Amino acid sequence: MASHTPVTDSILGAVNRTHGCDLDTLAKSLPELTWNQVFLEVDRLSRQGQVLVTFGVERRYMIRLPEPKQGPTTRSVQP
Repeated sequence: MASHTPVTDSILGAVNRTHGCDLDTLAKSLPELTWNQVFLEVDRLSRQGQVLVTFGVERRYMIRLPEPKQGPTTRSVQP
């Protein structure tokens, strides 16, 4: 089960509001946290699958939320 701390909530909220951003922008948007706190929490969230971290075209680490999983679709078939 995922644990939610104030640090976790701050990071997930910021990533959600921006629809994704680079690591440095994320850290700057959370002045109450150190860069190290942001980095360590993003690393933990990435390992748990709560955020996606990619290396962007501008040589920056981009953080975004994963796409919501869609449940199985049922359709009725008419003979």
